[in-house]
Amino acid sequence: MQRILAEHLADVQVVGLDDVPAYDEPVEDQPTFEGNALLKARAGLAATGLPTIADDSGLCVDALNGMPGVLSARWSGPPGDDKTSADDRNNELLLAQLADVPDERRGAHFECAVVLAHPSGVELVEHGVMRGRIIRETRGSGGFGYDVLFVADEHAAEGRTSAELDPGEKDRISHRGRALRALAPRAAELLSAG
Repeated sequence: MQRILAEHLADVQVVGLDDVPAYDEPVEDQPTFEGNALLKARAGLAATGLPTIADDSGLCVDALNGMPGVLSARWSGPPGDDKTSADDRNNELLLAQLADVPDERRGAHFECAVVLAHPSGVELVEHGVMRGRIIRETRGSGGFGYDVLFVADEHAAEGRTSAELDPGEKDRISHRGRALRALAPRAAELLSAG
């Protein structure tokens, strides 16, 4: 965010959650990415008094009627007692659910909503999407979540998953990168106005 905003507002300073006093983050209980992003941005603004940017994102699989969607991080249920990470459990469940789905019906997209809540009461919202497909086995060690199973349309020819892309390339095509780049000029204009 610092890099993207700096292109539009050179003297902006972006701080993260670790840079402000701890506060209770809201439960993400909204049915949309935008709803959850609004909850988080409003909570950050209320707790700090600072303009706050928050996002929510997830994977939407065509053959699963858009699921896991807003439940992406919790798709396989609450954390278990085993040593398997939530990401691994989510990926295993997704592969099992798509086991009989032919390759041509494994379309999916990552979706992101990003919100800026400003002390003036203004709320800016932008969305980003990265389209692609789900492959049949995990590949790559970068990224997180479903990146090891997702091949973006921009990389369909070589079949590289999001987890096999360097961070700069992933930022360029990702749903979150697209949403943040759309928000940045609007945010800079709002922040410049006072």
